[in-house]
Amino acid sequence: MDYRGKRRGEDGIAAVIDFLLANARLVLGVGGAAVLGIATLAVKRLIERAGRTPDDEKPDQKTVDGWEELSLVSASPKLLKKGIEGVVMKQIAAAAKAQKEQSKPSSNVAEKPKTEVKRIQLCLSLQERLQQYYQSHVALSVEDVSQAQQQALDICTEIQGFLHTKHPDMPLGEMHLGGSLLDDLQVVAADHACLLVPLQIESMLWKLIPGEDTILGKPQFWMVRRINLEYFPRGRSFWDKYMVGGYLSSKMIIEVLNKSVMETMNWPSLSNTLECTVRPVMGSQELKLEIQNQHSQLYINILPTIRLDDTVLTAQLEVTGSFDNMWFHSLYTSETARLSELDAEDHGLRKQCLKTLKAVCRNSPTLRKLSGGHLTNVILHLSEKEYDWTEAALADRFQQAITEIIGYLEIGCLPSYFKQTVNLLSDFSEEEIDEMGFMLYCAVSEPEILLQP
Repeated sequence: MDYRGKRRGEDGIAAVIDFLLANARLVLGVGGAAVLGIATLAVKRLIERAGRTPDDEKPDQKTVDGWEELSLVSASPKLLKKGIEGVVMKQIAAAAKAQKEQSKPSSNVAEKPKTEVKRIQLCLSLQERLQQYYQSHVALSVEDVSQAQQQALDICTEIQGFLHTKHPDMPLGEMHLGGSLLDDLQVVAADHACLLVPLQIESMLWKLIPGEDTILGKPQFWMVRRINLEYFPRGRSFWDKYMVGGYLSSKMIIEVLNKSVMETMNWPSLSNTLECTVRPVMGSQELKLEIQNQHSQLYINILPTIRLDDTVLTAQLEVTGSFDNMWFHSLYTSETARLSELDAEDHGLRKQCLKTLKAVCRNSPTLRKLSGGHLTNVILHLSEKEYDWTEAALADRFQQAITEIIGYLEIGCLPSYFKQTVNLLSDFSEEEIDEMGFMLYCAVSEPEILLQP
């Protein structure tokens, strides 16, 4: 590789990269171009960003020591915080020492059994660490979940009654609890819930337009078009008043609910009734409430939804952005149902593996953007080629899931399990992919860096 150019200390950096990559297989002990590829990409891009010469810097200014040049890779505060480069160098040193020991004729036969025992101990200790981490940092108590669910349901009842009184003609279905708190997929703390507000639209007056058929062409961004206007003129449907350009506007639906609920309800009175502090979260595109009592805090998202046949659309302006008439095509229900179905068929631990990964990502600033949706799809894809999800295989599946994520990050694409044309990584920046990939690359051989409190 040739790193000549305007970068500082290019010869020393090139040597470091060559050394890292030449020893990558020895360090990690796993095959596959995905792992090596993301490491190459991450190291190269991080150095290119960190080692770029500023305009006002003297061109002849050089660093003194080649190993000091490696510190340029640590220009990212997130990577420095986790000490990723230290993990890599430690593993290279250990691998080099092991290679020297193996080169001695007398040690080849004597050391092999110890190596096998050490590998078995490592596997067992990882299994034990995963179980301990799950119990101490992932699983929620039944009491905490029950309390959070009850609080959410109490508020749901109050909002439902208020809307029925204020807008008796608004065709809404029964509001209900949804999301990870309901499906036993929440981790770390029972601190967020989702209230679904079903909009009842007439199938003969409205048609759902798939994202591929819209002007944007994004598979997850659908539209709801008004049809049969020649037979059923405007005003026949209650929702016609929230139509823009012939399409039902998700932005207008959010606005009417914001005015009707967030700005109008008597929150101090409701707080006294429920014996906790309930207040709307201001300055957000979401319809979001904060519930706080003496011992816990809970955030509740109010989510307008449309369902026709098996298609579920949600009004999420924080996702669809400035496109006022776009609705988000949610596959959460299908994904969660499939995960539960697979675990029920073979008594597997897919959900436990998923929840562990979710806790790991939630507790890591570098990995936090990997959401439950991303990780659920990783587990579902992995289930297509791995059939052993027993407790004994948990450590193997956990490490394999990490390697799979690295592969998806390398190509910048994680296809949705139920809709292959949807790339779940499309909103990730190059820098985010580099940092996540590099951290996970190191975690393949050092899972401990993920299993921190």
